[in-house]
Amino acid sequence: MKDGPHIARIAALIGDSARAEVLTALMADRALTATELADVAGVTKQTISAHLAKLLDAGLLAVESQGRHRYFRLADRDVAQLLESLMNVAFRSGAVRLRASPREPALRRARVCYDHLAGEVGVQFYEALLHNGLVQATAHGTELTAAGAQWFSTVGIDTSRLAQQRRTLCRPCLDWSERRHHLGGALGAALFQRLLEGGWAERAAGSRVVRFTPRGELALREWLAGHGA
Repeated sequence: MKDGPHIARIAALIGDSARAEVLTALMADRALTATELADVAGVTKQTISAHLAKLLDAGLLAVESQGRHRYFRLADRDVAQLLESLMNVAFRSGAVRLRASPREPALRRARVCYDHLAGEVGVQFYEALLHNGLVQATAHGTELTAAGAQWFSTVGIDTSRLAQQRRTLCRPCLDWSERRHHLGGALGAALFQRLLEGGWAERAAGSRVVRFTPRGELALREWLAGHGA
């Protein structure tokens, strides 16, 4: 007996090399044009149009028209979570690029995972939250503590408002480069946005890389040492 949804079509779409490059590029949660995605995938504009049509038809991408341009992005967070899970499995199985990008060290240190912080710094943040009792690991994932709600309030994050969203409040997200967890969910997204707004970090143009400012590096070291919590 064959049960559940049929995954072969989606798997085949993601498994194509050019489409995989497109989906990976869009993990930065930034909309890109077909021309930009053609450059990323290393194919012609005509070829990328066919790939994008298939991804749109499968519900993996969404598109928005603005003037003469059409901008493509991942359809939703579920697609981003699927891709991050595939990256974990690929890394574990040794499916790494033969020639690493010059950005690889920076990517491993800190990067955006759709809308929250990943990489070495993201993992350190999550483990500091656990160590300081601001979140706690449970059999069902991760839960915000009362002390955590109070601390997040002091840094300008209203956790009660976040909890009203349909999205999971906080979720451990397995980091493909660190093989440990970083913080996902609505809380992870809000925390990352707060880092950007506060001038601690900035996103590198045309990349998933996140760079911390000198002020952010200092504050980060103090925070991870336990002084910020």
